[in-house]
Amino acid sequence: MTDPIADYLTRLRNAIKAKHRVVEVPASNLKKEITKILFDKGYILNFKFVEDGPQGTIKIALKYDLVNKVNAIKKLERVSTPGLRKYTGYKDMPRVLNGLGIAVLSTSKGVMTDKEARELKIGGEVLCYVY
Repeated sequence: MTDPIADYLTRLRNAIKAKHRVVEVPASNLKKEITKILFDKGYILNFKFVEDGPQGTIKIALKYDLVNKVNAIKKLERVSTPGLRKYTGYKDMPRVLNGLGIAVLSTSKGVMTDKEARELKIGGEVLCYVY
């Protein structure tokens, strides 16, 4: 697999379209950090790290509006790819939906959102947009 982050986002996207409640993805430290950010920002209901085999898996419970059956995540968009890396400084940090969405960045201080990186005044690689 050449792009595990794109695979992670695609599995989430497909589970949302199929109206699944839970999706399982292969675990890695970067995917765990992205999952924690999605949980903290309220885009997913819950998550659980399962240590089975050498790699382990992440079970993610998706969040739906019970009345309208609409998911909390409207769009997941991969920005930086292995073929074309996208880096940004804190002054040129992207604003997703004018601040309503989040951009997930990989920085020297770890994986964080665009707002946190702007406050710490550090730039990094823009992994994905979520809204």
